[in-house]
Amino acid sequence: MSLNRRTLLTAAALLAPGAALARTRAITVYKTPTCGCCDGWVEHLQRAGFATTVEILDDLSPIRRRHGLPDRLMSCHSGVADGYIFEGHIPAADVIRMLNERPRAVGLAVPGMPLGSPGMEVSGRAGQPYETLLVLNGGATRVFARHNQG
Repeated sequence: MSLNRRTLLTAAALLAPGAALARTRAITVYKTPTCGCCDGWVEHLQRAGFATTVEILDDLSPIRRRHGLPDRLMSCHSGVADGYIFEGHIPAADVIRMLNERPRAVGLAVPGMPLGSPGMEVSGRAGQPYETLLVLNGGATRVFARHNQG
């Protein structure tokens, strides 16, 4: 029996459920022209199977306002998928979970730029603990996931 590349890729997708779910997902990432860590986050999403479109803007504030993201939760880039905003260095697994569960919310945020988050990895350095926040309508938040907790 001969296996072609497509058959092998399909089998691999079926064996990796998280990746298989992301393979059909698309996300638009908005970033400024000077941010390199944003490229690392885009690569992280692509490795998880997301189709990404990157739009370079001088000011991301209009995107964030349009989607109801409070200023206090801002980071260096924003992603938009399926009506949600994804702010900062959010692990792809959290994005996938959000898109699968579809809670009533504005989106997810990882404020700041925590060391060890996707796109903020530093070789030889442990990641700092951080939380992915679920951003509710009206701006309130609650913890969606915890990372690098030790």
